[in-house]
This record gives sequence, structure tokens and C-alpha cells, in this order.
Amino acid sequence: MGKNIISQARGKGGPTYRAPSFRYKGRVKNRTLSEETISGNVVDFIHCPGHSAPLMIVSYNDGEFVLVPAPEGIALGDEVSCGSDVQLRTGNTLKLSEIPAGVFIYNIEQNPGDGGKFVRSSGCSAKVVSKTGNKIMIEMPSKKQKAFDGKCRATIGVLAGGGRLEKPLLKAGISFYKHKAKNKLWPKVSGASMNAVDHPFGNKRSSRKSKARPISKNAPPGRKVGQVGARRTGQKKGSVVR
Repeated sequence: MGKNIISQARGKGGPTYRAPSFRYKGRVKNRTLSEETISGNVVDFIHCPGHSAPLMIVSYNDGEFVLVPAPEGIALGDEVSCGSDVQLRTGNTLKLSEIPAGVFIYNIEQNPGDGGKFVRSSGCSAKVVSKTGNKIMIEMPSKKQKAFDGKCRATIGVLAGGGRLEKPLLKAGISFYKHKAKNKLWPKVSGASMNAVDHPFGNKRSSRKSKARPISKNAPPGRKVGQVGARRTGQKKGSVVR
């Protein structure tokens, strides 16, 4: 009978793979979309297990508290602004159409007012490349360029927490607890190293690889691994092996 392997069982709602969202500090987003310019102050810095970059709590003058990623160089008590015609200063949030080319930004909105969806990992930043009408071309951290609506907002600066991955883990136990904090499955074991009851590629102590072969699209869930639904197998007719 077919059996779901570990990679196929993920995301099915079991507690083993559920994100520990009950430990998250709150939703990270820009303040409510408004045409007027509102200023506020940084009142605290916190760490959230759901985000790699440190977060800052901003208290705006109208009474709204916002949890946003913190940029490099900002300090407790600094003033930040959000809206139209604000200064190009680290931590300020404004429309992409108002940001000059070459300025580093982060926490970019996909649609105006959604709070920010792109460039939110520690140490990351994007850059305004060009403007064509209402379309703003942004160079993402991957060096790929993406077009955004000019009404989408972004925050000036480079996200804090850079160099997080440069520190060596040294021991497997450290990596284990690092993944456990975010409920990630680790270590990842190859199918050929497993027992036959755990994976279709699993076998005896020899761990032979002969079971790793192309499989039909009609195979049961416990067998559908590897090269699923290969378009063709074997040598082409008329081809010469050299």
C-alpha cells in the first residue's frame, strides 16, 4: 500500500511541521496607507523567531503602534516618518515614485497598502534602478529586476542583522536546535539511507541505489519519488554511443 514519505507529509496540518506562530510578536507591516505625513519615534527593539532581522516598534503621533523591520544605523528614540514628501533618511517610508534612482530600500509593497512583502530578510536591500511612467524598476537582492507600481511604499535603508550566516555552526547539535526553534525538519536524510518502510529508495544495509529510477505519474503516493513522469527513458533510436 502507498505511504506518504516525510517530504510528502509536510504541510498536511500535523504538529511536526506547523510554524510556531504562537511565539511570533505580531504582524510586521507598514503603517496604514495615508496621504498625510505622520512622524513617530522608535520606542523599542525586539527579536521575533519568525523573522531573521531585528524588529523595531514605532509609535506614531496619531497613536498607532507599528512593528517594522529595523534598518542599520537606527537607534532608540530616533524619529521616523511615513507619507508623502518626507526626507530620504534611514527608516522613513515613502512611495517608490518619490525615491530617486540608486537609493537602497527594503520592505517593498507588492500592492499599495499591503504593508510590505519583499526584501525583509536580515542584511538585505534592494535598489531603485529606473522609472518609466508609473512603473518603477527595482533591482532585488538576487540581482533580478522587478517592476512595481509607483504608489507602492518602501522603507529607506539596509536591513539590520547582516552577516548572520557568516558565523560557523561548528557542531551538528547547534544546527539541530537552530532548526528546531523554527520547527524545521533537520537533518535531511537521503532516501537511499532509509529503511524500506520509510522510503521507496530504502533498502538493506548495502543502501544500493538501483531503486532510484523513473516512476510513472500513476504511481501511488508512497512510490511517487525521484524522476516522476519522465518524458522518455533509454537510448534514442539511431543514436550512436561513442
